[in-house]
Amino acid sequence: MEENFKQLPTSIIKIAMYGPESTGKTTLSKQLAAHYNDEWIPEFARDFLQEKWDKNKEICTEEDLIPIAIGQVKLENEAVLKAKKFLFCDTNLLVTKVFSDIYYNRCDANLEQAAREHEYDLIFLTNIDVPWEADDLRDSPDDREITFGTFKKAIIANGNPYIKLKGDVASRFEKAVKIIDELVLAKQLGFTPSDYVAIYQKKIPVETIQKQLQFFKDGIAKVNLVRSAVKNDGISTYSEEEIKNYIHFFDENKQNLDIQKFVPASGAASRMFKFLSEFINEFDVENDTINSYINHNKCTELSVFLVGLKSFPFYPELKLKTIEVYPDYFQKEREERNYLLIKTLLSKEHFDFANKPKGILPFHQKEDKIVSPIEEHIKESIFYEVPNRKSKIHFTVSPEHQSSFEEITKLHENVEVTFSFQQETTDTLAVNNDNTPFRNDRGELVFRPGGHGALIENLNQLSSDMIFIKNIDNVSQNHIVDIVKYKKLLGGILFKLQQQIFTFLHELENESVSIEKVNEIKLFAQKQLHIIFSNDFEMYKKSFQIQYLFNELNRPIRVCGMVKNEGEHGGGPFWIKDENGKISLQIVETSQIDLNNEKQVQIVNEATHFNPVDLVCGVKNYKGEKFDLTQFVDENAGFIVSKNKNGKPYKAYELPGLWNGAMAKWLTLFVEVPLVTFNPVKTVNDLLKPAHQPENNG
Repeated sequence: MEENFKQLPTSIIKIAMYGPESTGKTTLSKQLAAHYNDEWIPEFARDFLQEKWDKNKEICTEEDLIPIAIGQVKLENEAVLKAKKFLFCDTNLLVTKVFSDIYYNRCDANLEQAAREHEYDLIFLTNIDVPWEADDLRDSPDDREITFGTFKKAIIANGNPYIKLKGDVASRFEKAVKIIDELVLAKQLGFTPSDYVAIYQKKIPVETIQKQLQFFKDGIAKVNLVRSAVKNDGISTYSEEEIKNYIHFFDENKQNLDIQKFVPASGAASRMFKFLSEFINEFDVENDTINSYINHNKCTELSVFLVGLKSFPFYPELKLKTIEVYPDYFQKEREERNYLLIKTLLSKEHFDFANKPKGILPFHQKEDKIVSPIEEHIKESIFYEVPNRKSKIHFTVSPEHQSSFEEITKLHENVEVTFSFQQETTDTLAVNNDNTPFRNDRGELVFRPGGHGALIENLNQLSSDMIFIKNIDNVSQNHIVDIVKYKKLLGGILFKLQQQIFTFLHELENESVSIEKVNEIKLFAQKQLHIIFSNDFEMYKKSFQIQYLFNELNRPIRVCGMVKNEGEHGGGPFWIKDENGKISLQIVETSQIDLNNEKQVQIVNEATHFNPVDLVCGVKNYKGEKFDLTQFVDENAGFIVSKNKNGKPYKAYELPGLWNGAMAKWLTLFVEVPLVTFNPVKTVNDLLKPAHQPENNG
């Protein structure tokens, strides 16, 4: 590279403007220099070529490009020595290189090398959505889109970290300032400019990354269990007469409500077929027997699968396909036939069940019809069906699987189905065991989905009056009557509670509310909502009591069905104490509990109920406005998990779970519901249970 093209080494943060002529580069450079009270340099070519035009009416020639480039670098190097923290460059050598390519179809080798090697902390690619301003030197008002495309291709090919700026002058400046401030923080955290652009493109605030890094460094505190929630101490039970009344109340009011079901369904069924995948990967078909494999690996799941093979709804089609793929199927011994059936079931070329979402898999067989979980959820929606109105269901899915869902849902015209994806903004950063960023083989940061807690963002996009939440795999083909009954119970309880809460909130808004009414509301909050008040609450001024009650009641509310615990793994209802000493009801996952603490383990062992993820939510306030659900998340309730990528261990942060930390600050009511309403399919063998088999086989 020519000596005159070399940049001076510096710790100054250099921001370069890059783009075609008349795209606001100079204006933005001046604005940013003024905002940060620091240096900027103009485009050397403008003065150079203006002088040439003024003297002889001559325009730019190819021979001018080298002196222009040298002059630009000289300006930059002089300004670097004066800058305090920032230098804003109206242009850079890559702009000169691109113009050389456009006008002369070639570029000087030294100039091209310098343009490629020059470094900036960030480059702003300025868009052509600002008005063209003519002058003596500008000559391409009609080719702006083509020229912009050339500039964009060049910066991508060069591998420079860049961000595109568009919009009017004010919005560009505002956006640029926010980006630069974030870049500064990213550099302080040890990230490179390319790292920052990767974070920016995923629309993840750097402050969020900073918090995640702090969690990795400090760890995440375990919850402080006070006691298990049990019947009459955190878990409500109702008589048959009360249940009947709540169901009637729900049925009487549902036509006045916008009701929707929210079904998390984006995960693949890999865990459902995990033991079969391990079998296919490990089994030596030439030298081993399935029986010895089962005994050696203590794989009773495989034994159960093979015994019940013919009872799976997919068996007839699976057998036909296996015979088609392996024409000598009937010449094989029984064990090898079973091996071929499992191989076909998991093969990417054939069924590929382990890589498909649970929602589209064949779960049930009703007469001659194979039924998926999607269809069972649609059938279940009859409990909030209203004449002349379609029932609403929202599925969270992976983008690549949406079409598969739509193939099923389009056959059901009585429902309005919508979809959403887990947002990239909720992805989290992976780190090495020493808490430095984990990188892939190309040196790029690695992000991973933030867990099902990320779905609070999806739920936050819904604005129905009442939203029922249920996992995609929790369906049954035999217990619809009981399922509908208890769904209506939860809905009736929620709506009645809301009516009372909203009435009280309106009354608390009135400054003349009596102390007797305040005491009545407090008693309601204690008895019905399990809110615990400090012993000296009544000693506070009435104005404080009113404000405190208002803040406690003005929250989203959830009514959660709870089943008796029969050994299921997962979350359960507990009373917990937070870091401020406040005691509340929460759904807690095992991973949130300190299992090395004997007292905490004792509380866990005393638990009587389990969370089946059967919730109904009210997400609007007393004025009918939707809450911003992200404001009610306990950010300190996430998880740190150990993972592995291509043999390299790393740690990952998972967001507070959807019904754990993501709803930690909601009003919460736990209601006992019968076990018959809980029929999850965690492994394929669960499809052999009575809830998933035709009734005459059950």
